[in-house]
Amino acid sequence: MLSALAFFFVMTSYYIVRPVRDQLSGAVGSSSLPLFYGAVLVVMLLLTPVFGMLVARFPRRQLLGWSYSFFIVCLLVFVPAFMAQDRIGARTLGVIFFVWVSVFNLFVVSLFWSFMADIFSSGQARMVFSLIALGGMAGAIFGPLVTKLLVQLIGVAPLLVVSALALGMSLVLLLRLSAQHDRQPGSRGEEAIGGSLWAGIKELWSRPFLRYMALLMLFGDGIGTLAYALVADYAKMHFTSAIARTEFYNDLDLATNLFGASLQLTLTPVLLVRRGAGWGLVLPALVNVVLLLVAAVCGGGSLLLFGCQVPLLALMLVMTRGFAYGMTKPAVDALYTRVPRETRYKGKNFVETAVWRFGDVVVTGAVSGLRLLGWGIGGMALLGAGVAALAAVVARRAGWSHDLMPDEHARVATDEPSSA
Repeated sequence: MLSALAFFFVMTSYYIVRPVRDQLSGAVGSSSLPLFYGAVLVVMLLLTPVFGMLVARFPRRQLLGWSYSFFIVCLLVFVPAFMAQDRIGARTLGVIFFVWVSVFNLFVVSLFWSFMADIFSSGQARMVFSLIALGGMAGAIFGPLVTKLLVQLIGVAPLLVVSALALGMSLVLLLRLSAQHDRQPGSRGEEAIGGSLWAGIKELWSRPFLRYMALLMLFGDGIGTLAYALVADYAKMHFTSAIARTEFYNDLDLATNLFGASLQLTLTPVLLVRRGAGWGLVLPALVNVVLLLVAAVCGGGSLLLFGCQVPLLALMLVMTRGFAYGMTKPAVDALYTRVPRETRYKGKNFVETAVWRFGDVVVTGAVSGLRLLGWGIGGMALLGAGVAALAAVVARRAGWSHDLMPDEHARVATDEPSSA
């Protein structure tokens, strides 16, 4: 319950600032996304050895404290910048804030789940990770509701203060969780993880499971970024003000998270417990194949849902993200309980930060190139369906990778053989 509540505040914090970030990208359209993602990739690569150093030298509680406190301070520093957005310009502020929010999201969420994989066994993870993720999904629903309520009352800049307060609450809960776990017999939380600063990069080449995870990250990111780029163009065409774009992206986030929460309450826990975490990777990939084939046939039209005209592209974005958050993510994090501690923090972090943003750069560049060649929505969606089919094949290999430790040994994961 404490873990779910902590993740609730993490995601509340992020989803308050997410539409603030997205309205900046919506102000300039998808043509600037390669610039945004390229800058994020450079920052991620520069931060990889820094994070490796922190993981190698500091115990878990200090790692959490320093990392989260840094992002809280940054949120407060951005407040005066947004108060001067008109003078700074949407493109300039957009690049800076887009980079920072992308780094913020990936690091705080990846570090949270690395911590969860450190304190739960594989069997426990398959039972409770979907419920912990549900706490985060509740925050991802609550955050947009807070934004929708406050953006008209206080404007964009003060929302960052609210986000900082939510992240501070999550830090308090995580430190309490760590202290509780450290008092248990056999806990290694007071020990620095140690190892190489570059272990995250090295393990990508030496550990088959991480390679599969990297490929899945690239394929999934390709599908998600393609949908995001198309929706960014839609937002630029149909919404002219920052507040209107913020509300549009806020509604997308709300719909995505309601759908993801429904999965976490119904299908996901049953699938993970009865069929194993591997199926939590395969099923979403197959669903993406179907969604993209529909988009390829129907193009950029609209559907009538609950009496409202809903853009098909927006619906595709909601469903692909909903399955990613509501099923794929809990399954991935459950599998990470079956690798050594250093891999949980460094390898996992590298895949979920630098590899992810490398995919962003490649995909946004590819989308721009395909547009120059005259490709439309249908052709790009058909290509995306092929990528989703490849993702299903890789997901099958990842979920049953031979280098994953058996469930019964996951809680005492080390690089050394057990005394038994």
